[in-house]
Amino acid sequence: METLQKNDQMGAYTEAVKSGLYAKKSGLVGKYDNVRRYWEDEITRSFLYPHMQRLVDNCRRDMRRIRILDLGCGSADGFELLTGIRVKNADLQEFEVDLLTPETINEYVGLDLNEDLLNQGREIYGDNPKIRFIQGDFSESLPLGKEEPYDLYFSSFGTCSHHLTDETFIKMMKDIALSVNHKSIVVCDWIGRYSYEWQSLWNNNLEDIQVMDYVVSYIYSEEERRLRQDQLQHIDLRLLGRNEAEKLIQCAEKESGIKINSLCYFDRSVFTGRHMDTGDYNSKAQPIREAVNSLHEMNMRTDLKSLIIDYIPKKGFPFINKYYENLQLCWNTLVMYVSELLVKYNEEERVFYGEIPEVPAIYPQKLQEMMERMKIIVAGVGWLNTGLPRENIIEPQLGYALRNLIMSLQQGFGCAHGLVGIFEIEKEG
Repeated sequence: METLQKNDQMGAYTEAVKSGLYAKKSGLVGKYDNVRRYWEDEITRSFLYPHMQRLVDNCRRDMRRIRILDLGCGSADGFELLTGIRVKNADLQEFEVDLLTPETINEYVGLDLNEDLLNQGREIYGDNPKIRFIQGDFSESLPLGKEEPYDLYFSSFGTCSHHLTDETFIKMMKDIALSVNHKSIVVCDWIGRYSYEWQSLWNNNLEDIQVMDYVVSYIYSEEERRLRQDQLQHIDLRLLGRNEAEKLIQCAEKESGIKINSLCYFDRSVFTGRHMDTGDYNSKAQPIREAVNSLHEMNMRTDLKSLIIDYIPKKGFPFINKYYENLQLCWNTLVMYVSELLVKYNEEERVFYGEIPEVPAIYPQKLQEMMERMKIIVAGVGWLNTGLPRENIIEPQLGYALRNLIMSLQQGFGCAHGLVGIFEIEKEG
């Protein structure tokens, strides 16, 4: 009898396992790995922040709330990204630090062609009355005539690269511009033309539209990729650089007759795109994303040598090569400096052994700042004998310092997995 009761109780654990809630999740792999959460989303949030702050202020002044249309929303990842924007320079004692709070949002509408992704979004956010999903192909048309104008037209993670021709993108921007009442922000996200991940695809012919056969292989381990080679999903995506993006915006502005201001461009996922690890398009690419994921994994010690980048230039691209060369040198300098700090720090006496090299004044300002910051961090927590200070404090802070470096030195030319443009549509009157 007792055995039967125990077996009955085991059913509760079986149910929990089937629910997926008992699954061991790691930030080392998968769609929502550490780079996605702590780098890619946060970089986008950082560049968006000043423009979103102005949008929030304008809506408050006009006594209305923000309406958002997410183009290619998937399962509403854009909602999570946008509502995760934090107020900058918040005091330590502050608790409410989200820029977009529930009371500032009127409605979030997600548009996507894939019904499975939309259903997943409905399962996640079905209880939120301010979230609504529409099935449709944004590269063909937008449901703007039936909807009130939006304040933010948002796309993320290469969504705009589904526009394989100039005409469809220009039409989309024109339709958005014509639907705007007064002012709106538009965020366009393309696959970068000059990412090191697909150096083999680089070319200098900007007159031809370049479409890549994008393989969704990164969600599998190296062994699984090899076994599933014939089963991997392929997507046609357009590669775009900043010059091409600007021409598209100018054409949309001309056809609509409405001013479209370019607020900023930025490169996201420089050296850390998912195909750095697969090497599908560049056999010389190194698994830098894997190493950065490790920096942000709790209780895991990272071999800092795995972070050292050896960029191989491609002939015929002097400007791009110069950019990557400088970025690589700054990145590697910071990593090697932290490695030296860790070796020379005396945990018992709380001092550095020997002489720590001075940070040269000729180094880029942001590199100097990050080196000085890491020195303070190592000296400040290196002596702790609880909580794994290297794994859980120093290494994540090195990750943030490298992210800060990348954000400061990026140029917004399409030299990353993602090229993002932020625009403002402005109507007179």
